[in-house]
Amino acid sequence: MIPVTKPYLPSREKLDKYIDGIYERQWLTNNGPLVQELTKRLEEYLGVENLLLVSNGTLALQIAYRALGINEPVNGKPAEAITTPFTFVATSSSLKWEGIEPVFADIDPDTWCLAPKNIEAAITPQTRAIVPVHVFGNACEVEAIDEIASEHNLKVIYDAAHAFGVNYKSKSLLKWGDAATLSFHATKVFHTIEGGAIVFKRKEDLEKAKKLISFGISGPEMIQELGINAKFNEFQAAMGLCVLDEININMSKRRVVKEHYLEKLNRSFAFQTRNNNLTDNYAYAPILFDSNDQLTLIVDALNEHNIIPRRYFYPSLDSLKLLFCADYGLPTSNDIAERILCLPIYDNVPPRVLAQITNIILKKM
Repeated sequence: MIPVTKPYLPSREKLDKYIDGIYERQWLTNNGPLVQELTKRLEEYLGVENLLLVSNGTLALQIAYRALGINEPVNGKPAEAITTPFTFVATSSSLKWEGIEPVFADIDPDTWCLAPKNIEAAITPQTRAIVPVHVFGNACEVEAIDEIASEHNLKVIYDAAHAFGVNYKSKSLLKWGDAATLSFHATKVFHTIEGGAIVFKRKEDLEKAKKLISFGISGPEMIQELGINAKFNEFQAAMGLCVLDEININMSKRRVVKEHYLEKLNRSFAFQTRNNNLTDNYAYAPILFDSNDQLTLIVDALNEHNIIPRRYFYPSLDSLKLLFCADYGLPTSNDIAERILCLPIYDNVPPRVLAQITNIILKKM
């Protein structure tokens, strides 16, 4: 079977050496030496400061909301955060878990990111934050969003789960916003099996978050915050250090895969319009069909050959009534969600399989 993606598995020999050290020290969690080392190396690699490792990407969002105080009610009613419906469900469900009402604004039809022109119309007296997503690692219009947030005194938390290692105008995309969150799930281009991180703009927010992820404990007999357990452990860090050592190899191999799709399919299909000032981490290979019927035809044809693409992100989240009561009916997000498909991309997709995938797609059109 050819899945949409596979976890990158680094050198077993190197991983074993890290694990041997864990066994010798018997220090498994609570900010162990490997967690400290990975934190430092990620800050250096990404070109950021104030990075905090947490146990997964969803908790990264929830801790960021609490550290920045946007979960606090406004005028006795739940706070609101303006976000995108074209994303993984955790972006919005994490808001609901923290008592914050997600308010959807529609996306740009070309970049597939939250459109700034739609944000201002959604602002109400209850709005405390904007939660945009760098969809497939494509940069949101960060300058415009920053201006809106400054004008209305709002916090900005970027869901940057897809944006590991992506630079915008020669600097890390993670530097934008009051916080940017990352997912290190096994399927991501950089992973720690499970895991995540938050990059804060301000050190004081980082220090508050450090307490929040460890039950609010700040000392042996001192509890200062209402916290939770979101700590990162040494085995996660060991995997992360090994994957980070080989990240450039991984990305270069994924680049070959994505460029194959672009070369073979760009005359027949639409692709995401990426910012010209942006680098690519080759995490995803999304393609946009003319219709849902066309997409379904291609999925069926690929499945017949045991090739399993995936519909990211379907359905558009504004249609999920179990989470949201408002009748949004956002046309662009719903349209894109109906027609988008992510093709298989990982470091060792065989060239013959790549050729097979593109040939099947082109023959069916």
